[in-house]
Amino acid sequence: MSTPYPFTAIVGQDDLRLGLLLNAVSPAVGGVLVRGEKGTAKSTAVRALAALMPEVSVVPGCRFSCDPASPDPACPDGPHADAAGVPRPARTVELPVGASEDRLVGALDIERALSEGVKAFEPGLLADAHRGILYVDEVNLLHDHLVDLLLDAAAMGASYVEREGVSVRHAARFLLVGTMNPEEGELRPQLLDRFGLTVEVSASRDTDERVEVVRRRLAYDDDPEGFAARWAEEEGALRERIAAARALLPRVVLGDGVLRQIAATCAAFEVDGMRADIVMARTSTALAAWAGREEVTADDVRQAALLALPHRRRRNPFDAPGLDEDKLDQTLDEAGGDRGQDDEDPDPGPDGGGDGGGGGGGVPPQADGEDRTPPRADGGVDDTPSHAPEGAPDAPGRPAGGEQRPVASAEPFRTKTLSVPGLGEGAAGRRSRARTEHGRTTGSRRPEGALTKLHLAATVRAAAPHQRARGRVGRGLVVRRDDLRQATREGREGNLVLFVVDASGSMAARQRMSAVKGAVLSLLLDAYQRRDKVGLVTFRGREAEVALPPTSSVDAAAARLESLPTGGRTPLAAGLLKAHDVLRVERLRDPSRRPLLVVVTDGRATGGPEPVALAGRAGRLHRSEGTASVVVDCETGYVRLGLAGELARELGGTAVTLDELRADAIAGLVKDVTAAGRAA
Repeated sequence: MSTPYPFTAIVGQDDLRLGLLLNAVSPAVGGVLVRGEKGTAKSTAVRALAALMPEVSVVPGCRFSCDPASPDPACPDGPHADAAGVPRPARTVELPVGASEDRLVGALDIERALSEGVKAFEPGLLADAHRGILYVDEVNLLHDHLVDLLLDAAAMGASYVEREGVSVRHAARFLLVGTMNPEEGELRPQLLDRFGLTVEVSASRDTDERVEVVRRRLAYDDDPEGFAARWAEEEGALRERIAAARALLPRVVLGDGVLRQIAATCAAFEVDGMRADIVMARTSTALAAWAGREEVTADDVRQAALLALPHRRRRNPFDAPGLDEDKLDQTLDEAGGDRGQDDEDPDPGPDGGGDGGGGGGGVPPQADGEDRTPPRADGGVDDTPSHAPEGAPDAPGRPAGGEQRPVASAEPFRTKTLSVPGLGEGAAGRRSRARTEHGRTTGSRRPEGALTKLHLAATVRAAAPHQRARGRVGRGLVVRRDDLRQATREGREGNLVLFVVDASGSMAARQRMSAVKGAVLSLLLDAYQRRDKVGLVTFRGREAEVALPPTSSVDAAAARLESLPTGGRTPLAAGLLKAHDVLRVERLRDPSRRPLLVVVTDGRATGGPEPVALAGRAGRLHRSEGTASVVVDCETGYVRLGLAGELARELGGTAVTLDELRADAIAGLVKDVTAAGRAA
């Protein structure tokens, strides 16, 4: 086994270390979600924490790590009456992103359960992690149903496996730690809420600190054991401090005044439900124990709020997590009087270093009044000229080359459902019909490999004709491996939604471009809710560019959209061909994920020889490959040329206007974006 990097040798990252240590002191805090860019010691810190956790006493031979002092009465390996315990180190169990449900919760031997009536159960990772640490790297990339199972077990302290009337339950209490890079996509708000604390980490911009990080890492790589030995004394001291804080924790007093501050803070920041209040109370208590005090102070409450509330304040996927610290201080003062600046400051850092940088989870202060207002009623956002014909001389206030400054998007709205026709087999999501592991049962088939979802009726039908030949006696059913049938299920998949946005001069009128950005932002919000990947191609001037390669981070797409400049000619064909290149690469990278092409344009094409004919040929190229598509027609005015509709026919899709895109529009619901193309 390789020597882990010492926890105390980690440079900086005070918030990350504090969040982990508070959970080590009080696992009831509910785990920690570590958000940050790659290369910021997230995984290193989590793996290093295991060496600091106290040893656990377990029942010998129990696969579920039962505590001999209070064994689980429902343990599948029990009963464990009067069992002598043996000590072992606390485990760190890693859940791979590609793990199956059976690997997470365990699996029943269905064949033995049906034919012999025994619970032959193979424990999963939740059983291995009991009384230890369960580490999920890139938790935002896990399938939703796995995250649900994981967080349910963390909340209840037990795991349940139920298959066709046969059930197994075992204890599963662990310290849950998840890490994620927000650039690769966000967790749903209801899943974020299930993590007790969250911290934001980023690489230091201080030169001396970065030098020290590199120096220590190189020293560790050259001689891991020698490097760990040099930090053994600090590791031992921190281990003792964790044990002392655990022992002190039951004696910490959480007074009524402090509880009032906690409740007032959660109410002031409008967090949903009561979980935030409970987590803040437990975190404040752990902070006091960590500082060696028997009473919670207002400073503990403040630090707890900075760790427990930022991820619970998001009202939509594009809101950045964070707290207004001035508002927090005002709320604490109003609820409990002066915060008591002369009180002893809590000492969260393992080496006595400050209060985590004052950032509270590494989140920079953010005012509640961040400017996300829709444009004025007349569509303007500044005093620059709104539009000029293509090729017109530069006007005052407009950047050189005819390019115009980005305009703010209009308020997003709920869109109609756009889906890909047919039955796919892509990643689980909520957009298009697909064969999935979860959903309604539609039939059965012979299992390929391990049986995961038994179709009981089909299995009985397959076994019934052979009972006499197999010498059946009594009421039991004689079941063989060949009789088992796998249930086929239909659910929903996530798709790749590739936006091709016209940013040319013909779209540059302020009011129109604001409405267009609002429509695309609405579709991005819909893609977030349906668990899609998204990409963004823009075209203007003489060429098209990939503004955002396909990603699970809808936030990144929204940011690129907001900064999108406009102006110049309309190279529509270039935009469609660039989209074709993107989809070709994505089909090789992720062949099971079906694409949905969303072209946002007024249908005009200018620049180069025969631009309209060239755009038509590019559209037919997408149609020949079966790409589902929809054209959002941005043409306005009393006289309309209908060019977007012609483009939709070339693509084999359908066209909708900006007004028709709204879910509450009078026009019928768009369920199949290729229906019009097939009808034509």
